[in-house]
Amino acid sequence: MKKRGMLSAGAALVLGVPVAAWGLMGQQNYDGLPASELDYAFQPWDIGDGVAAGVGGLALVLAGVGAAVLVRGARRGAMDPRWWGVLGPLVVVGLMAGVGWRILTAGGVGANIGAGLLIIFGAPVAAGLVLWALGRGVWLATRRHGDDGGTGGRRLGGFASGGA
Repeated sequence: MKKRGMLSAGAALVLGVPVAAWGLMGQQNYDGLPASELDYAFQPWDIGDGVAAGVGGLALVLAGVGAAVLVRGARRGAMDPRWWGVLGPLVVVGLMAGVGWRILTAGGVGANIGAGLLIIFGAPVAAGLVLWALGRGVWLATRRHGDDGGTGGRRLGGFASGGA
C-alpha cells in the first residue's frame, strides 16, 4: 500500500478515536434534575444522544478499519513499525479529548470537580504526549530509513547525537 494509504489510515485512527469516545460515552448529567436546572463548566453541544451514539459508532468502525490497515501495512513492510511510537500517544490524547469533553460538559449541582481535575492534570499529560508524538514524528520523518550514516544508529535528523 502506498504512503498515502498509510497516512489516511493513521488519520482515520487518530481522528476516529476521540469522536468514538465522545459519541459512545453519552452526556454525563446528574440524574436528579432536568438539564435546565444543572450547572455546566462548558455548555454541551445541542446534539441528541441517539445521533451522538450513531456518529460515535461510525467513528469507532472508521478507527478500527484504520488500525487494521496500519497493522496489515506494518506486517507487509508498507509502514515502518516505529511510527506506532507517534500514533500511540496521539490515540491516547484522542481518547482523553473525547472523554474529557464529556467530563467538561457534564451537568451537575454546584462545582464540576471532574472538570477542574481534568484541566489541572489532564492538560499537561495531553500536552506532553502531543509533544512526544511531534518530536518522534519529526525525528522519523527526517531520518533516512535504514541508514545510520555509519554512526551506529545514533543519528538524529542529520546530526550525530554522540551518545544521547
